[in-house]
Amino acid sequence: MEQETTLYKRAFQLSLFTIFYNVIEGLVSMTLGFQDETLTLFGFGVDSFIEVMSGIGIAVMIIRIRQNPGSTKNKFEIKALKITGISFYMLSAGLLAGIILNFIQKHNPASTFWGVVISVISIIVMIWLMNAKKRVGNQLNSEPIISDSNCTKVCIYMSVVLLLSSLVYELTGFAYADSIGSAGLIYFSVKEGIEAFEKAKGKSCSCDHCAS
Repeated sequence: MEQETTLYKRAFQLSLFTIFYNVIEGLVSMTLGFQDETLTLFGFGVDSFIEVMSGIGIAVMIIRIRQNPGSTKNKFEIKALKITGISFYMLSAGLLAGIILNFIQKHNPASTFWGVVISVISIIVMIWLMNAKKRVGNQLNSEPIISDSNCTKVCIYMSVVLLLSSLVYELTGFAYADSIGSAGLIYFSVKEGIEAFEKAKGKSCSCDHCAS
């Protein structure tokens, strides 16, 4: 029982770390993305703030399943999932508008150097976070915590998209690298939006599929 309490405490601490890390990552990414006129980095920063909302829902979930492992999502969790889903769709629409505007104005970023730096840091942190959450979830035999760890993969994929688009532009100056990177973020944002609404309906999702 004492070990279980320690593991739930660890899971909650990891959820808090996720929230605070994404706040910092979001602020830095949006600021530098705006300064360097980099749509992908700016969009990545907005995504980080959406992940903060999702992280708050996860923290509430951990408290709930610690008290009652067999309980279902409460009203706060469902509302958080719906807000998260709407936010992902809004981000996708904003990125699409940005891509169209970049093509019309033939706009290129001033630099994508910080996109490379931030994405590398994010990949390292998210891989550690995913493994840490999965370890705790397996020890608790908790499907919701394991599912949350699997969803961290999407953050890794988005970081890889940012890294590749930023690196290509920084090394080659390829005009459409930033727009292609933003399109990649749209793909994952729409996917996360769909999964958020599916979870709100009570379906079990592992960020690879949803089942009733």
